[in-house]
Amino acid sequence: MFYGTDLTSRLMLGTAQYPSPRVLRDAIAASGAEVITVSLRREGPEGGAFRDILAASGCRVLPNTAGCHTAREAITTAQMARELFGTRWIKLEVIGHADTLQPDPFGLVEAARTLCADGFEVFPYTTEDLVVADRLVEAGCQVLMPWGAPIGSGQGLRHIDALRAMRAHFPGVALVVDAGIGAPSQAALAMELGYDAVLLNTAVARSLDPVAMARAFGQAVAAGQGAHKAGLMPPRDMGVASTPVFGMAELA
Repeated sequence: MFYGTDLTSRLMLGTAQYPSPRVLRDAIAASGAEVITVSLRREGPEGGAFRDILAASGCRVLPNTAGCHTAREAITTAQMARELFGTRWIKLEVIGHADTLQPDPFGLVEAARTLCADGFEVFPYTTEDLVVADRLVEAGCQVLMPWGAPIGSGQGLRHIDALRAMRAHFPGVALVVDAGIGAPSQAALAMELGYDAVLLNTAVARSLDPVAMARAFGQAVAAGQGAHKAGLMPPRDMGVASTPVFGMAELA
């Protein structure tokens, strides 16, 4: 549940870097995603054709503040996105490091507090830091989006124990792994940890066949979610026979 909105698909798909508008359109359809993200800088005020693709997809648009390096930049961008897209949803990014694209925790919390007070429903891109996460929840965020790894790196879930701890620490908060996912298996793992969704872009858009890859990610997210709900087998220190001992023949 994301700010009162329940989704069938737990894959959120980015819309940048695709080789053509047709491939973007087909990839969205193949993924089964119900939420697509778009940067205001990517869309632009004259992006009518691109906006048509978004509208035709039937997906809910989650604007983001990609490329913002200060709280003030992010707040202004979010306000413009609300006016352009007619939504209170905003994926909040305040980048603090140019190489790793790690979020700036101070600017992020400042911007989140201002936007939540202004009626936005904020999806903050953050790290696995529990202190920062607590501050974001206190600011009014009902969703947290910790990274799996740096944006576009394809490294997957670098700190699984930290992500698992975040899930345990925030049982009532919607959690989305955002950034660093490079393979469907990594997306499935995030869902097996109990996360509510996965957001990715580059792994689909820059693949050899974005449509096929989008479909694979949609299937992986569904499989991981199903496995979590079914109850994963806990690891054991020793082997345990699957064949019952009782009733076995006694051979002389």
